[in-house]
This record gives sequence, structure tokens and C-alpha cells, in this order.
Amino acid sequence: MIIRDCMKQKVITLPNTGTTLDAVRLCTQHHIGTLPVIDEKRQLLGLIRLQDLINLVMPDFVRLIDEIDFVRDFGAMEHHQPGADLLEQPARLFMSSPVSVEETTGLLCALALLHKHQVSDLPVVDAENRLLGIASQVDIGTALMSTWNVVSVLD
Repeated sequence: MIIRDCMKQKVITLPNTGTTLDAVRLCTQHHIGTLPVIDEKRQLLGLIRLQDLINLVMPDFVRLIDEIDFVRDFGAMEHHQPGADLLEQPARLFMSSPVSVEETTGLLCALALLHKHQVSDLPVVDAENRLLGIASQVDIGTALMSTWNVVSVLD
């Protein structure tokens, strides 16, 4: 199987002119964790991840402490919101370089890339880097496992 066989073709995207607030709205409205940023030709320019947006309000000390599980409550910090000036900035300032695969990539290769780059979603592009779809770790893993002959193993 190849990635094209299990990708979602309906992808919520952010135009490269979008703001950080636009990205926040799309992620919350559609309950998505990866937002591809594209140009007018649907070429993939970058990715805005949910974690990128949450990091806008994450206290700096969280990144410095290895053993954070002793903190039970962040109190008033949990209600902190980024200012309007930050939300009006172009979202491309916060996007990461795109990790993507071409539509003919095999499933194990796609899973290896997800693992290597520690991402949960993988945009799928054509040879001209135009966005065709997106596949999550669950999409890829379940497609891969669907080829296993589970019945013969259980008998």
C-alpha cells in the first residue's frame, strides 16, 4: 500500500497570508492538530502545529524543567491568552518547515518519517509539491495493519 490509499483528501489549510488568529480559529473549529500552510497554487510552504500555537502561552519555565509532573496546577497561568498583537501576526512566523511525502510513498516509510520528526500528521504532496491530502499516524497504522492476516494468526 502507498500513502495515497489512506490519506484524507479533505484538508483544512491556511493560506500563507493567514494570521495566527486565523490558525487558532481553524484548529479549534475543526479540531485539528496540524494545519498545512499553502500558497495560491496549493504548494505546501509549512506547517502550523497545535503545539506551536499552545507554545504561545506556555510559560518559559516549562521548557526548562525535565520533571514537570510534580506541578499539579498552573493556576492563573492556565487562563493566560496571547495578546491581540501576537494573534494578528502572520502565522508563517510560527510555522515549521514542512515534513511531507509524495503520494506514492510506502506506509512504513511514512511511519518512519512520523517517528523521526515526532509529528502526528503527514501532508501528502504531488511531484510539484502541491498538497493532495494528509495522513495521520492512525490512518497509516490502521491501513498497514489492515493487510495483516489476523484471522490466521488467531486460529
